[in-house]
Amino acid sequence: MSYENILFEVNQGVAILTFNRPKALNALSPKTLEEVAEVLDLVKKDQGVRVLLLTGAGDKAFIAGADITEFQKMNPLEARQFAERGQEIFFQLEQLAIPVIAVVNGFALGGGCEIAMSCDFIYASDKAKFGQPEINLGIIPGFGGTQRLARLVGRAKAKELCMTAEMIDAQQAKDLGLVAKVFPAEQLMAEAGKVAAALAAKGPVALRAIKQVIDRGCDVDLKSGCALEAESFAVCFASQDAGEGVAAFLEKRKPNFQGTLTN
Repeated sequence: MSYENILFEVNQGVAILTFNRPKALNALSPKTLEEVAEVLDLVKKDQGVRVLLLTGAGDKAFIAGADITEFQKMNPLEARQFAERGQEIFFQLEQLAIPVIAVVNGFALGGGCEIAMSCDFIYASDKAKFGQPEINLGIIPGFGGTQRLARLVGRAKAKELCMTAEMIDAQQAKDLGLVAKVFPAEQLMAEAGKVAAALAAKGPVALRAIKQVIDRGCDVDLKSGCALEAESFAVCFASQDAGEGVAAFLEKRKPNFQGTLTN
């Protein structure tokens, strides 16, 4: 399928969604959001996609924020609908069963920072910048920024970043726990691709279980979280992957994971 504002490709189980409005620094328009939603529906249904990468076209921006030209047209009701639709799509991204990596190659501001935080983890270029500058427009983040940022970097730091509109660089973001790894700009996609390929070769059932147990467990007490872990540990043993993984280890060969349950 062809899209107006994004690019999408799949190669050997790794899908890449590229925000493709470089002249607008890949700003998120309502049309772009709907195209993202379409791609996420495709990814969810395609068992051949094992990993999803998100990145931005050009060398300046991942996503520099929402398309501010759209804000002039919005009344309060339309603004609420825009925020709720963006949140719905970002939850859809967050809840994909497969690993999702944000490959941040430049500015990740406003909605760009928010969609990156909806991914499982972030790899960033050493030229990347992060921030929630909505306060400078007299508004606040609307796509989950206040909530995910507070959960990732702590309540006080999230308040400071949202209230001051401070932009932080990739190393600062890593130090705060927002970014997993920082790479030189020219190596970013290659390094992210290596990790994506490695993840695509791992057991899909176990990857899905890890993602679900960590996400759900963080919202409950430790004992309940460990109960979730034990349940998912048992479910893994209902998959062909568990038998294949153990056999491959004992036979000193690489496993061939299929991601299917036993009969």
